Amino acid sequence: MRILGVDPGLRATGYAVLQGSPQGVRLHVCGVIRTDDAASLPARLHIIHTAVVGVITRHRPDGLAVEDLYAAQRFPRTAILMGHVRGVVCLAAAEHELPVDALSPAAVKQAISGFGGASKSQMQSSVQRLLGIVGTVDSHASDAAAMALVVLSRRGVPLVTLREEAVR
Repeated sequence: MRILGVDPGLRATGYAVLQGSPQGVRLHVCGVIRTDDAASLPARLHIIHTAVVGVITRHRPDGLAVEDLYAAQRFPRTAILMGHVRGVVCLAAAEHELPVDALSPAAVKQAISGFGGASKSQMQSSVQRLLGIVGTVDSHASDAAAMALVVLSRRGVPLVTLREEAVR
């Protein structure tokens, strides 16, 4: 089973494709889709959509995991922009008939680090340890990998590292 995790963001959208089997899990590929702050919103959403479609086409996941929408009262604009990005990610999944699992940040943190209020650095360390990654992975790609790990775990895949195949 192959799951594409996506951490949606207008400036940086992280992605990670994980391969799960009864023997464990391995990182297939991960990376970050970046957009130019000076570009228009439609242009940035088009870049993200096109890149996610490319990842889906190249790596043929069986499902997609994406962060559920949440809103901090102090930053309502952030939630609105994230909603736009989630929309184009979900559209890409729908175009390829992929089921989508939406996960709350707290649930992912709890499942991966054991603490629902884990910091970004704690999450990065936990993901790198679980996937056997040597070196640093961008925090957005790490968050995407965490979401894919949770979906695989919920589908019965043991969170045992098989090997690191590629990190981009």
